Amino acid sequence: MITADEALPGRSEQMPVAGRHEVLGTPLRPPYPDGSAVAEFALGCFWGAERTFWQTPGVVSTAVGYEGGFTPNPTYEEVCSGRTGHAEAVRVVFDPARISYGGLLKVFWEAHNPTQGMRQGNDTGTQYRSAIFYSSPEQQAEAQESLAMYQERLTEAGYGTITTEIVPASEFYFAENYHQQYLSSNKNPNGYCPDHGTGVSCPIGVVKASGPLGNVKAEG
Repeated sequence: MITADEALPGRSEQMPVAGRHEVLGTPLRPPYPDGSAVAEFALGCFWGAERTFWQTPGVVSTAVGYEGGFTPNPTYEEVCSGRTGHAEAVRVVFDPARISYGGLLKVFWEAHNPTQGMRQGNDTGTQYRSAIFYSSPEQQAEAQESLAMYQERLTEAGYGTITTEIVPASEFYFAENYHQQYLSSNKNPNGYCPDHGTGVSCPIGVVKASGPLGNVKAEG
């Protein structure tokens, strides 16, 4: 990882993106529908990761972007250079009455291999690291609990130590519009992004949400 002093300067202009989700028809940027909550994850290439989440019942909207680095409003090429510090991330807007934060954590853990450090499969670099960006103490606690639970399962299956970062959510910079819902039938009907999941089930997550996580703000 680079330091802040080594990062590219970036720019003040936000990346323009479509107003609506290509598949779900919901807003990409805030404000989101009343009662929605936000979760943000990094799990390798964001194309396939985003599709996994938008296909999850209870998810209201998704978007891809860059998070966890230093460069403001970076471009894809800058992130891929490793000189921004960002990870490819997915913002997940969800209805806590239909899916819990724990349910999203289950999707997150099972959709990639969280033991690979700065890569997923053949995709190598700091932008492909695994991370959970929490926005409340409740999200932090549940993320840490889920990591401990999943580590037990992975160890039993012969995998190594989880390298996933659990860190406070920072500024989410939207990726270029062509990356948003990249694997949708309208944009790339024959598109493909490999599944790097371990096949090990994560013992967390419920279909119906409960507790204070339903109050996580959805304003971004």
